[in-house]
Amino acid sequence: MNARADAPALPRAFWALWVCQLVNRLGSFVQPFLVLYLTQDRHLSAGTAGAVAAAVGAGSVVSQLVGGWLSDRAGRRRTMLIGFFGTAAALILLGSARSMVTIWVAAFVVGLMGDLFRPAVQATVADMLQPRERVRAYGLLFWAINLGFSVSTVSAGVLASIGYNLLFWINAGTSVVAALVILRMVPETRPVLDEGPRRPLLPVALRDTTFLLMILLQIGYATIYFQGYSTLPLAMADDGLPSSTYGLVIALNGVVIVLVQPFVNRRLSLLDRPKLLATSMLIVGAGFGLGAVVHSWWGYGVSVVVWTIGEIGFAAVIGAVFADLAPVDLRGGYMGLAGSMSFGLGSVIGPLLGTNTLEHAGRTTVWLGCAVLGVVLFAAQLALAPALHARALAAAAIPAPSPS
Repeated sequence: MNARADAPALPRAFWALWVCQLVNRLGSFVQPFLVLYLTQDRHLSAGTAGAVAAAVGAGSVVSQLVGGWLSDRAGRRRTMLIGFFGTAAALILLGSARSMVTIWVAAFVVGLMGDLFRPAVQATVADMLQPRERVRAYGLLFWAINLGFSVSTVSAGVLASIGYNLLFWINAGTSVVAALVILRMVPETRPVLDEGPRRPLLPVALRDTTFLLMILLQIGYATIYFQGYSTLPLAMADDGLPSSTYGLVIALNGVVIVLVQPFVNRRLSLLDRPKLLATSMLIVGAGFGLGAVVHSWWGYGVSVVVWTIGEIGFAAVIGAVFADLAPVDLRGGYMGLAGSMSFGLGSVIGPLLGTNTLEHAGRTTVWLGCAVLGVVLFAAQLALAPALHARALAAAAIPAPSPS
């Protein structure tokens, strides 16, 4: 079968969303350099700068919950516009803030506004595309994010040498450009419902066993994944490798995604989703598991390449799986709850668990633990496959409501 020939063309509005993701990530300068800005330009202590960065993270955790709720109540388009324009305003406020109170508030609002668009974008894709087209679409969005971020991390270093204030203004400018693209090219896609007021999210989601199990599995995946940004640099330092080597090794993650994703995306859309998800989790666990036997820069590089291949499969399909699980009237809320609970909790549990295990039980235990968890997730995801298939068939049978 020719995947390229059989794949239908994606609509213009989707490509507008793709451009927004790319532009937004191309200008994502501030967060990676925030601690350096606060310590070098604002002369704050490292501990205070880290706490301010944590305030951004706290805002991000809340952001997806709020974004999902807003996209179901106020509309997808309006939520994205609030997020992009709000991010621009918050960045300018943070870059010009002088008092600590203003810095704290601005940092939290940057996090709150910065991820507001995510569940709205995911819900919009699910609204406008048929289930069989969603894997390809989510994969393309994932590729745009990584392409933009790969470019921004290089260019941000050059811009920072000119002046940190420039980072804030350019980052804010790209958020405004993304908002203007939404304003001009993306229609409202929130379905019009005939049965009256929309149901509250939590009572429905907390009774959805399949959805809750998927979140639990995704927390396990995120726990493994975030070892790459917490435990991995410490393990490499223990092997006598400098931090610059870690920077080069972890950069392979973005390089592999940018180079490989476009060539496999259409093929991934043809595969069985639960099986692809299970296999991807297994590969990610195995990739980190290689850390138990490698000690050189190239060995760690191989490890990163392996788990990045698993990440590509996971990222391409996970959005489509949650779109199948989400009721039409709660689609944005389901997406926001899934993102906030799974990666929000995983980003806390992963670093805490990994670094403490490294300190008290050693590196071999950490990396073998990742491999074992990958096997457990693989088996659990396969066990959940019949329920996911049933929900996917049910979702495909529901006629799409007209957009509002």
